[in-house]
Amino acid sequence: SVTSAFEREGPMPSSVMSTSISNSATAVSALGLRKSYGDRTVLDGIDLRIPAGSVFALLGPNGAGKTTAVKILSTLIGADGGRAQVPGHDLAGDPQAVRPAIGVTGQFSAVDGLITGEENMLLMADLHHLPRSEGRRVAAELLERFDLTDAAKKPASTYSGGMKRRLDIAMTLVGGPRIIFLDEPTTGLDPRARHNMWQIIRELVSDGVTVFLTTQYLEEADELADRIAVLNDGRIVAEGSAEELKRLIPGGHVRLRFTDPAAYRSAASALGEALRDDQALTLQLPSDGSQRELRTVLDRLDTAGIEADELSLHTPDLDDVFFALTGTDQPKETVR
Repeated sequence: SVTSAFEREGPMPSSVMSTSISNSATAVSALGLRKSYGDRTVLDGIDLRIPAGSVFALLGPNGAGKTTAVKILSTLIGADGGRAQVPGHDLAGDPQAVRPAIGVTGQFSAVDGLITGEENMLLMADLHHLPRSEGRRVAAELLERFDLTDAAKKPASTYSGGMKRRLDIAMTLVGGPRIIFLDEPTTGLDPRARHNMWQIIRELVSDGVTVFLTTQYLEEADELADRIAVLNDGRIVAEGSAEELKRLIPGGHVRLRFTDPAAYRSAASALGEALRDDQALTLQLPSDGSQRELRTVLDRLDTAGIEADELSLHTPDLDDVFFALTGTDQPKETVR
């Protein structure tokens, strides 16, 4: 929850440059961000630029440094090098200006189970120094927005995992942050609760909030993120939209299926480089999934006067991208 944003462990070094690296449309920007613990380099000069009002997802295997990046950008720890602005305020020179603009929801809920949901909300209002009447109004509105009104008077310890996560994010929103850092927000949730959380994130963005998301669920990044960065061994090894990242990995293809053997043979002749399956009457051609390449295949069929009964486009998914870029067998949980 946003309470953690006040637990600052130390400033960024004074050597951080003050050159502006953002503009009014940029929520988070970083250049050459570095962090080491002893002789272990966790972040090795990463660059970020996150447009306001978007969802940015940071992916990476265990130990990649995702949570460290979140802690630095949310002023919880200092960087060893580089410079960053959030949103437009220099982390080194003016961290106090950064904190009112951000909210942080960590991997583990900051909800106090010994008190009610409403009391958790009012506690956050007190921490933000809201007048009592204003705090009660904001708490009531957020509890209603997150469908927690009926449970507001019950101890938070009685809440389900999904309810606790919703309360955690509601608490983060008490101060009206423009940027929210969500570190593994759906870990441990069942599929229904996870999809509910996705809808909440979409609604936040529709209200103009910027979301910085770390996740171990590749489907989640594919579903939510406008841009995705893959972090490996302290470096960003690829960045782009989900579709752009998928096109980095070979294995995409166009599959054509025929029911008429004669049409199949004609197509095989016209598309000589296609991989044939004479039994299934299908042809498979390598493709990067682009519109131009797909149009080329269709034009060649039209020129030959051939029509396929079924055309399907297969592209690598984010799992393929993740494995290829990080050299891991499977995605793992975020490092702290």
